[in-house]
Amino acid sequence: MAGVRKRQAGFVPRVLAIPAVLGLALLILPLGALVLRVEWSTLWTDVTSPEALSALGLSLLTGLIATGICVVLGVPLALLIARSRVRTAAVLRAVVTVPLVLPPMVGGVALLFLFGRTSWFGGILAEWGIRVPFTTGAVVLAQTFVALPFLVLALEGSLRATGVGFEQAAAGLGAGRWRILARVTMPLAAPGLVAGIVLCFARAIGEFGATALFAGNAPGVTQTMPLAIYTAFNGAGVSQGTAVALSLLLLVTAVGVLLLVRAWRAEAQR
Repeated sequence: MAGVRKRQAGFVPRVLAIPAVLGLALLILPLGALVLRVEWSTLWTDVTSPEALSALGLSLLTGLIATGICVVLGVPLALLIARSRVRTAAVLRAVVTVPLVLPPMVGGVALLFLFGRTSWFGGILAEWGIRVPFTTGAVVLAQTFVALPFLVLALEGSLRATGVGFEQAAAGLGAGRWRILARVTMPLAAPGLVAGIVLCFARAIGEFGATALFAGNAPGVTQTMPLAIYTAFNGAGVSQGTAVALSLLLLVTAVGVLLLVRAWRAEAQR
């Protein structure tokens, strides 16, 4: 038994436990400080205040719409990447990854330059009477921009892991492309799709930077939960108690997302 434990522990120098514990503390202690600042006696009142409910409702609505758009656009994109040649797939994967490493503020500026009135595309939309920036639609676009890579990369990884063997077998039995997609490809990749959808939704409702620049911070129109929290800590809008309560709500949502993804993967591996 002792030998098994030693092999599991490996041969990492024990002194490395010190920076490891410090790194863990850096991740946990700020979250603990947030929980300690919550006024539990007024938590329900803070969360159900009109301002908080408005921000919460808008975040959930736009997050769901953005997630739906990500599914419609992301599933075909993931299929394209997973079934492309190695070099083509590498280029496409790099393009999809850019929003993950791009500062959110830069994403907001890019969206503003594309859909703003002074841009060629925004000018065309303006001629049709369509205004995108600083509207609820802009919130959805900003959330979609930052969340789409999560779904695409999760599903693409699952598609690559399953390979094309079962698809080839189904094709050999006379199944058409759409039947193979619906009955073979997507069921096999379902764990990646579900994980991608959950992560996509969590990223969408937590988006701040691109939304702030591209959609603004109008209560009831573009003020999502992250923007309401930011506004409160700058002395305007909702109270700081409500901001802390909303922060706790986002934290609980993030933890719930991780637990859901973990549970789904464990169930899928059985």
